[in-house]
Amino acid sequence: MSQSPSEFKAIGLLNLKDWPNAKSFSYKPYQARPQDVDIKIISCGICGSDLHASKGHWGDIPVPRAFGHEIVGEIVALGDEVDRSKYKIGQRVGVGAQCDSCGECYRCNNHKANCCRKGTHLYLHSYPDGTLVQGGYASHIRVNSRFAIPIPEGLASEDASPMLCGGITGFRPLLTYGVKKGTKVGVSGIGGIGHMTIMFAKALGAEVTAISRSNSKKALATQIGADHFVATNEEGFEEKYADTLDLIVNTASDFEPESFNKVTSMLKPDGRVTFITAPPVGTQISLEPMFYLINGYHIGGSAIGSPEEIEYMLKLAAEHNIKPMIETFDISEENVKKAWERVDKGDVRFRAVLTGYDKFFK
Repeated sequence: MSQSPSEFKAIGLLNLKDWPNAKSFSYKPYQARPQDVDIKIISCGICGSDLHASKGHWGDIPVPRAFGHEIVGEIVALGDEVDRSKYKIGQRVGVGAQCDSCGECYRCNNHKANCCRKGTHLYLHSYPDGTLVQGGYASHIRVNSRFAIPIPEGLASEDASPMLCGGITGFRPLLTYGVKKGTKVGVSGIGGIGHMTIMFAKALGAEVTAISRSNSKKALATQIGADHFVATNEEGFEEKYADTLDLIVNTASDFEPESFNKVTSMLKPDGRVTFITAPPVGTQISLEPMFYLINGYHIGGSAIGSPEEIEYMLKLAAEHNIKPMIETFDISEENVKKAWERVDKGDVRFRAVLTGYDKFFK
């Protein structure tokens, strides 16, 4: 790893109580292993998880901490055991929310590494030597090469970034259900993840229904490919659209039993609703067993995706020219704070992406 600096520069929080006042700091990465790559970062998306973690919604985490797990960059160093047939110096790769796993369990050996019980996730964990896992608001990052995903030539770095967490989180439920031509998919919540999920479902051949609280996003949903639109503030929508969907991907944060059940009522018998949001610790879902028994409904959660799933998603995005709606911010202490505040207010449509890394980190 001789081509990498001994210390990586970063922007993050020195104190979780000081949100959103981002500050610069430097850190020494953990001791490089034979399977690792070092990546010089080009861009990084700002995910809702960054705000949850930085605001302490998921509990206290040690600091200083750089957030960000929607990273695109260029490889600048390769460990001795890294597959040279797949990776090379200067290659563009992406890193999502996961940077390592045990590599030995059933899940890791069956393309389910994202569910590894010993998985390591960006900026939430520590390495065995005690080094804090840092995120993508930084000059460089060091990760297990298995979690460095090649970026297709036709995909711009700033467009690929939001897909590495937000995109795959909405895409994976489509894969696990087996969405194909003619599958009737509902996407509840037309925001940062929801709008990408609509585009991916259309790319897989689905007939897509966008589901939102009001009609304010109807034109947008139609523009990005939705075939139908349902506003849940319309009285009786659950009866009008009953038995119309095979799968609902719930990207919304509303788990209130009555409204959640009404949306779920749009499913056909044996339909599935998959939620992908990660609410604050302690949030509960209240289920009525008879509602699911009588209707034959299935409910479950899904988070991120395996390296293989992410690679497939990025290739599909390049083939279908899928581009998320983004707003870019040149990385700096001031702009990280500004971007956090705007994302927190819902003032970005739909994903914020940090760029300008060369200019700031020199």
